[in-house]
Amino acid sequence: MPTSLLTFIIIISIAAVIAIVAFVIYRILMPKLKEEKPSDEDILNEEMTRILQPIDDPETAKEVSEYKNEEDE
Repeated sequence: MPTSLLTFIIIISIAAVIAIVAFVIYRILMPKLKEEKPSDEDILNEEMTRILQPIDDPETAKEVSEYKNEEDE
């Protein structure tokens, strides 16, 4: 009977040591795993500048600005 209790305590101790080591490794590596994620606004601005092209034709630019003014009113 005492032998099985000693075996149980040894197994629990080994599991506890493994859990503590895993926790320490996780805490050490966690700051390195986090990357600076850009905000949603930065992502949106980047996509808009990538997709939208500037208007070179002055006549088309005038039509677009007139359309924007009509839409605002």
